[in-house]
Amino acid sequence: MAAITAAMVGELRAKTDAPMMECKKALTEADGDMAKAEEILRVKLGSKASKAASRVTAEGVVVAYVSGNVGALVEVNCETDFVTKNDDFVALANNVAKLVAENNPADVAALSALPLDGKTVEEIRAALVGKIGENMSIRRFKRFETNAKLTSYLHGSRIGVVVEYDGADEQVGKDVAMHIAAMKPVALSSEQVPAELIEKERNVASLKAAESGKPADIVAKMVEGSVQKFLKEVSLLNQPFVKNDKQTVEQMLKAANSSVKSFALFVVGEGIEKKVDDFAAEVAAQVAAAKQA
Repeated sequence: MAAITAAMVGELRAKTDAPMMECKKALTEADGDMAKAEEILRVKLGSKASKAASRVTAEGVVVAYVSGNVGALVEVNCETDFVTKNDDFVALANNVAKLVAENNPADVAALSALPLDGKTVEEIRAALVGKIGENMSIRRFKRFETNAKLTSYLHGSRIGVVVEYDGADEQVGKDVAMHIAAMKPVALSSEQVPAELIEKERNVASLKAAESGKPADIVAKMVEGSVQKFLKEVSLLNQPFVKNDKQTVEQMLKAANSSVKSFALFVVGEGIEKKVDDFAAEVAAQVAAAKQA
C-alpha cells in the first residue's frame, strides 16, 4: 500500500475541489495513483470533481500568428510566471509562431533547427536559458494552411485559439474563437471526439449507474444517456453558443451562412504535472549536506 502524504491530498484537492477527507479516501483506494483517484472522486462526487482542465500545471505562453491563408498556434513553456513577462521570452514565442506558419516544420525538432536572426531557434532558446537562468521549451504547435479563412483569439497569454472557417461575416469567426476559449470543446463534432475520452467517460458513467441498484437494462440506458450528454458538452457544434445560449454553435453558423472546418485550442500547461516543492524538506536536506561537508 502506497503511503498517502499530506502533499498528495493537497494536490488532489487543488485539482478537484473535493473535501480533504474524500481526497484521502480516494488516494487510499487508488493506492496513490493520482489519475485513478480523480476518477474515483468523479464517481462519488460527480462532475464537480473534474476541474483539472481549468487548473493548469505549468507556466508559459500561447501565441498565434495568422497571415492570409496560413497561421499557427504555439505553446512555449517556462518554469515561473515571472518569465512569461520577459520581453525576450515573448519575442521568441512570437518569432517561433511565424516560423511555423512560413516554414511548415514537421515537428519541434525540425522547428528548433530553423534559422532565426543568424542563429538556430535552439541556439537562441539555449542562450535565453543561460541569460534568464530558467529552463524553457517549445512544447507544441499547430499549423494551418487553407483556402478558407483563418482567425485567432488570445485570452491573455495562457489560452489561444485559431479557427478555420467559411463565411462572409468575419465577426462570426471571431465569435467562434472566443466561444472556444471559454467553453473548451475537445472536437468539432461528436463524431470527432477521441475514442479514449469516450471510453473513459463510459467507464465513469458505468460505475455511477451501477451504484443505483437499477436493473441492467435501465443501467445500460443511463450509461448511454450520460455518454451522449458528454459528447454534446465537449463537441463545438453541439455546445450552446456563449453569446446566445438559445441556439447551438451549429445553428448560429447556419443562420450566418458560415461553417467551421477546424480549430486548435491550447491552454498553457494543460496535461503537464507541475512539480510541488517541499520547502521544509529542501532546507533540511541542505542543512544535512552542509553538516556532512
